[in-house]
Amino acid sequence: MGDSVLPPGETVMIALAAASHDPARFPRAGDFDIHRTTPVHLAFGHGIHYCLGAPLARVQVSTALRVLLALRLAGGADRSWRRTLISRGVTDLPVQLR
Repeated sequence: MGDSVLPPGETVMIALAAASHDPARFPRAGDFDIHRTTPVHLAFGHGIHYCLGAPLARVQVSTALRVLLALRLAGGADRSWRRTLISRGVTDLPVQLR
């Protein structure tokens, strides 16, 4: 993080889709790397602002990953990516059950 000073009244916009995508901090920042370590994880907040729904979200992700790992991608590996300020994902994802 830099030592920037914003003038009073300046608008600040936070883009969640940019989280952990700083190329100065992560080589190949746009690649999904399950082994990437991020020492400062802020997805569920911190301290008094920690998300009350975090345990439920972790259970949901665990369940979703089990289901996704039981699928196989259909067709080629090339995907068209949707990039917005709100989210990042593929436009389509054809799959087959194993």
